[in-house]
Amino acid sequence: MEQTKLLSGQENEYRVICEQEKKNKEDLNKKSRKKRRCFWAAGICSLAAVMAVTGVLVLRKEIRINPMVAGGYEVHGVDVSHYQGTIDWDVLSQNQDFAFIKATEGSTHVDERFLDNWQAAGQTHLYLGAYHFFSFDSEGDKQAASYIETVGDLDGKLAPVVDVEYYGNKRSDPPKRAEVVRNLTAMLDALEQHYEVKPIIYTTYTIYNEYIKGEFEDYPLWVRSVYCPPSVLFGNNWSFWQYMDTAMLDGYTGAEQYIDVNVFRGTRQELEKMTIQKTMY
Repeated sequence: MEQTKLLSGQENEYRVICEQEKKNKEDLNKKSRKKRRCFWAAGICSLAAVMAVTGVLVLRKEIRINPMVAGGYEVHGVDVSHYQGTIDWDVLSQNQDFAFIKATEGSTHVDERFLDNWQAAGQTHLYLGAYHFFSFDSEGDKQAASYIETVGDLDGKLAPVVDVEYYGNKRSDPPKRAEVVRNLTAMLDALEQHYEVKPIIYTTYTIYNEYIKGEFEDYPLWVRSVYCPPSVLFGNNWSFWQYMDTAMLDGYTGAEQYIDVNVFRGTRQELEKMTIQKTMY
C-alpha cells in the first residue's frame, strides 16, 4: 500500500510538471506569435511608409520611373510648340526619330512657330507630324478646315493628330460628353476624308475615360502618362507615349526650359507604315 501511495504521488507530481511545462510552452508560443505579429505589423507599416514616400517623390517628379521604362523602346521623339522658341533642328533631332509640331488650335489660331518649325524640321531625318489642339468651344468641321488650310498636304508625314485635353476651367467644369463626341467626330471624319487616313488622338487618362473610351476605339492613341508607364492606365491600347514633360535637351531657346519626350510602341519600320504615302491635291 505504501509503495502504491508513493507511486501515485510521483505520478501526480509528474502530471503537475508536465502540465506546467505544457503551460510554459503555450506561453512561449503565445509570446513568439505575438512577436511575429509585431514584426510583420512593423514590416507592413515600414513598407507602407516607404511606398507613401516613394509615391510623393514620384508625384513631385523627384523619382523618375518612366525614363527607365521608356529607354527600352526603340523609337523616340519630341513634341514642340512656340513655347520652345527658335529651334535648331539639326541639334534637337540628334538621338530622336520623330517630332510632332503644333500647327493649329480651335477654328482660327495658328501656332506662331509652326511654319518655321515645319520647314526646318523637314530638312532632317525625322518623321514629322502636325498636331491640332482641340477646342471644346468650336465646331469640329471648322477646326478641321483650319488644320487642313494651315498644314496642307501630309505626303510622307505622319497622320494628323488631334490633341484632346482640358484647358482653362474645363477640368472643374467639364463639357458634356455628347457635345464633345459630336464635335470631335466631325473633326476626325473631316480629317480622315481629306487625308484618307485615321487621325491620331492625343489623350490624357481623364479625357480618355470621359470622352474617348467606347467612342473612338479604332483610332491610334498617343497617351500622356508622365507618372507611370502607360500599361498601368491604358493597357496596350496606345501607339505613342508621352512619358515626360520636364525633359531638357539641347537645341531650343524658348522661355520654356522643358520639352516633352515620347516613344513609339514599335519599330522604325512600323512607324514608316503610319506615314501618308499619297500626295494630296
